[in-house]
Amino acid sequence: MTALTRRRFTAGGALALAGAVLGAPRRASAQAAPASAGPPDPALVEDLVAANRILADQNVLDGYGHVSARHDRDASRYLMSRSLAPALVTAADIMEYDLDSNPVDARGRATFIERFIHGEIYKARADVRAVVHCHSPAIIPFGVTGVPLRPLYHMSAFIWEGVPLFDIRDAAGGMTDMLVRSPALGRALAQTLDRRTVALMRGHGAVIVGPSLPVAVFRSVYLETNARLQAQAMAQSANVRYLAEEEARLAAASVAGTLGRPWELWKRKALGK
Repeated sequence: MTALTRRRFTAGGALALAGAVLGAPRRASAQAAPASAGPPDPALVEDLVAANRILADQNVLDGYGHVSARHDRDASRYLMSRSLAPALVTAADIMEYDLDSNPVDARGRATFIERFIHGEIYKARADVRAVVHCHSPAIIPFGVTGVPLRPLYHMSAFIWEGVPLFDIRDAAGGMTDMLVRSPALGRALAQTLDRRTVALMRGHGAVIVGPSLPVAVFRSVYLETNARLQAQAMAQSANVRYLAEEEARLAAASVAGTLGRPWELWKRKALGK
């Protein structure tokens, strides 16, 4: 190879390398954001803001945790706030995501690391219109002791089908930071949840779903209450009498017709209206 040829080869390689390095960001930035489904119903946005505030007020969420709602105009989109403490959420913080949990219009706003919980559950469950992920304290022991969480009274009858346990160590095949930070882990959690309303997450919290925001919020509040009461009852006696399956079915159906009552109370308090 002549000196001139070597110089040309070296220059060409350097240019190719520079093009590859510089070209990568251009290709990434050129990837189109998911298309928007259009503006959601303002009433749905208001309810989602209220849900965040209610769950914070009821000590289900604190500075952490999140709640989402499926978009009313497109089932392949969902709504959730930017990464923010739930008690601080306003309508301006609500963002639209596709079911791969890509934000439609991030505008530099931070997103929740565990947003994949929501997207993967919406993919797996066409019946689900709202998802809550919480770390409420009373439920945590039931995720690490092997003691099943069971319906103790009529307000928690919705867990009559059982509450499965998601162990992220098993799902990941090794150690993690306990966060559902990938679609694969989100899918594994959705598979554990299956057709039920609640799944515990070992050493982490729980995920609760519902056919609407009021239902998901109701279930989240009374799941925490049931866990607290069950621990108290078990401390008092080894012979706790739980709801039988038929009792739970009947109670759940009865309570379902009254959910508007606590929802309106909680919403008024949360939004100051």
